[in-house]
Amino acid sequence: MHRPAFHTRRRHLGRWGLSVSVLAVTALALTGCGLQPATSYVPAVGPGSITPLDGAEGVNLTVTSKNFTEQLLLGKIAVLAGTAAGFDVTDLSNVPGSQPARDLLLSGQADVLWDYTGTTWLTYLGQTEAITDQDEMWQAVHDLDLKNGVTWGAPAPMNNTYALAVRSEAVAELGGITAMSELAALPVEDRTFCVEAEFNSRPDGMNPMLAHYGLERGASDGVPDSNIGVYDTGAIYSATNDGACNFGEVFTTDGRLDALDLTVLTDDLAFFPAYNVAPIFYTETLTAHPGLEKIFAKISPKLTDEVLRGMNRQVDVDGAEPADVAYAWMIDEGFITDPAA
Repeated sequence: MHRPAFHTRRRHLGRWGLSVSVLAVTALALTGCGLQPATSYVPAVGPGSITPLDGAEGVNLTVTSKNFTEQLLLGKIAVLAGTAAGFDVTDLSNVPGSQPARDLLLSGQADVLWDYTGTTWLTYLGQTEAITDQDEMWQAVHDLDLKNGVTWGAPAPMNNTYALAVRSEAVAELGGITAMSELAALPVEDRTFCVEAEFNSRPDGMNPMLAHYGLERGASDGVPDSNIGVYDTGAIYSATNDGACNFGEVFTTDGRLDALDLTVLTDDLAFFPAYNVAPIFYTETLTAHPGLEKIFAKISPKLTDEVLRGMNRQVDVDGAEPADVAYAWMIDEGFITDPAA
């Protein structure tokens, strides 16, 4: 679920808590008065493989997103897709907080939002048992959310879940480690971790993760407390890269993984819940315009962990605008064209 300067402002509800409610009210007020936030800039769009839908002309389509980099990118992708499909798109991306963005969709004030299966299952729908199988997780949230007037579209391969990463140059020093199950074979002194405070203490975080992989927190032959450093989320990546620990708690689509050349360990015993992203629709909108689901079903398969890491990196490391990054990707994939070209 989920997470800068990217990750210092990244907030998936249920991992990091609620955002300031007054900002959510501001977002709703913007919707009510028909205004769009300053982040609503997108370049002009021409049709590509996405072409105008019958009945879209003159129809408003409101897109929303949460207010962290990955969500801004996905929001812009949705805006571009809706525009190419012939709708008059209102861009309400960059809503402060996960719940306010979802509330816009639930109330029919927004029509499209990209959201994460794990966030919805565990936070919005109040389920307590995490599902690690990605297909099962999507089907579960799809089926349960229908009663809320929300329809889930095809999921993307990208799974923005927790992971452990190691600086690539240390992999050989650590016996060529590639998977989390190999942690138990390392000497105790090499089992060092950088984690954020919430993950360190949450009931589905550090301690059960270690236990799942056969390691006891606090045990001299497991992972002594002195082997665990607690950091602000945004500092974990640089601390891991600088060798303050061997293994940092990260998110699988963060652009700094590539920028710092960090290697993600495979969660081979399936501890972390699935957090695949998918487009979700206000069901009444989809009933009126069923072609929308097919348009987004073309986009979802292209959104892999690697693609999002690359786009996130362009924004968070290179300083590019989310709209420009999304636009270039949509053109490269042939979904849209540049009308000025």
